[in-house]
Amino acid sequence: MKEPIHSLLTALDLSAPGVRTDEDIFTGPSQWMPQGRVFGGQVLAQSVVAATRTVDAERIIHSMHGYFLRPGDVDLPITFAVDRIHDGRSFATRRTQAYQNGVPILSMIASFQTQDEGPEHQIELPDGIPDPETLPSAAELLSGIDHPAAEAWATGRPFDLRHVGSPVYLRVEGERTTRQAVWFKTIEDLPDDPALHRAALAYASDYTILEPVLRRHGVPWATPGIKIASLDHAMWWHRPARVDEWLLYLQDSPSATGGRGLSLGRIYDRAGRLVASVAQEGMVRFPTPR
Repeated sequence: MKEPIHSLLTALDLSAPGVRTDEDIFTGPSQWMPQGRVFGGQVLAQSVVAATRTVDAERIIHSMHGYFLRPGDVDLPITFAVDRIHDGRSFATRRTQAYQNGVPILSMIASFQTQDEGPEHQIELPDGIPDPETLPSAAELLSGIDHPAAEAWATGRPFDLRHVGSPVYLRVEGERTTRQAVWFKTIEDLPDDPALHRAALAYASDYTILEPVLRRHGVPWATPGIKIASLDHAMWWHRPARVDEWLLYLQDSPSATGGRGLSLGRIYDRAGRLVASVAQEGMVRFPTPR
């Protein structure tokens, strides 16, 4: 098994030390990242796993809202405390706090629901989007590039990310638009556990969601002095999906102001089903021109 996938599965395989007062306690490792800060998608996914462990199997997560409170340290494990806020007939609500050194680094509330019948509609997938097999991978684009993060972007991630059009790793080409589209899937097959795929989808949802802000202003990730950090993240799971099959992430940034950028995302499977929606606001600070 390739190392990034092993790292992903290890991170999502939380341990339960058997300690519980008024909260359920779990622990999980941190994945290595080149800048020493825990990847936001990792702690989001782990928080989803922790909350899921405390509900009945027939109740499936349908939404979560999380705030990133402090940067996490990749050299330290993370402790997750789950508060069983409410259990109703159809819905259950959980709050997960992620801790390092005794202080919270993320606070998340998630809602779970038993499967139910109801009205069905969705925003349809636009036509004319090229297939992922026709697009270059990050590994192909960044091979041989001399940049501290290039190797991590190219081969260190458990997901294969393929931008429709040019990515914004090293430069921003083309129109300065607030929209972009990215295909993604894990680099290897995952186990069949649907709860694992829902958590892994939360993990991947944090990868490129703020890139429309960069694209609009023509500022790539590799810009010296750039500072970007996720502030909050919301996600809604609409329909089942496997993250080891290609998914299309459509993204748009409706606003950036006050050193913050907002991005919205819709995730579709190849059959055109809308499987999830995402919203994130992040701190975005570009270096001041001299």
